Amino acid sequence: MQPFGPCVGPYGAATIPACDPHRAGHAGGVQVIDPQDIADELIVAERERKAIGQFSEQDPDFDLDTAYRAQQAFVQSKLDAGERLVGYKLGLTSRNKQVAMGVDSPLYGRVTSGMICGYGEPVQLDRFIHPRVESEIAFLLARDVEPPATVISVLAATDVIFGAVDILDSRYEGFKFALTDVVADNASAGGFYLGPIARRPDEVADLRLIGCVVRVSGDVVMTAASAAVMGHPAASVAWLANQLAAEGEGLKAGQLVFSGGVTAPVPVETGGSVTFEFDGLGSIEVAGV
Repeated sequence: MQPFGPCVGPYGAATIPACDPHRAGHAGGVQVIDPQDIADELIVAERERKAIGQFSEQDPDFDLDTAYRAQQAFVQSKLDAGERLVGYKLGLTSRNKQVAMGVDSPLYGRVTSGMICGYGEPVQLDRFIHPRVESEIAFLLARDVEPPATVISVLAATDVIFGAVDILDSRYEGFKFALTDVVADNASAGGFYLGPIARRPDEVADLRLIGCVVRVSGDVVMTAASAAVMGHPAASVAWLANQLAAEGEGLKAGQLVFSGGVTAPVPVETGGSVTFEFDGLGSIEVAGV
């Protein structure tokens, strides 16, 4: 089941509800970093495939609210170009990653139609700066997820789940960033693959125990289970639904949610391949060309 089309094509436009991304000001006589300026630099970096320095190093007062407003402006540029919003992705969904970043909750980014790649298509490396791929569990929603969301309510609202792959492509030099940097950069979103098998939640014995084997050029390099995502992948979707509701948005029927990395990211190289084998959800082979 492939509910969405290939990476490139005309789509209807949409608009993200947002505060004014141009809002800037002064704090103690110091110019506050402008979300639209951040977005403009990220847009150019993505278009020209040229990594940039971290905004957090330029402005120590760069905060999370500003970062999310920059993300909105960054993604709005894609919608203005004809793409449409198809869902969301989550990051920092493992406790180890949260501790490493000094936070106690995940972060999220937005997924547009131009990011969805067709099953079996290679990664076109000339589209990216330094792509890495990781396994995820994706949720296709059958109806809106109302707050307060829980694992149970997310599963009840889900049409089907997929094994999935997130192509991460940080726009920052060396793939290094602070929390605010990666939020502004739309959680490093580059592209996404859905696996060949869709299952209803009640067809999977335990969503926490979906195993994934990662092979690089045929060799097993890591294994993990979906409980690596906040103990249960639906828990991250519930967190997102509640977070969006607090911000005046929400998860809607028909949207996709990529719930967070099950395994660690692996670089994609020309001529190489990375294969993700999911228990009961098929395999996704990603080749770099």
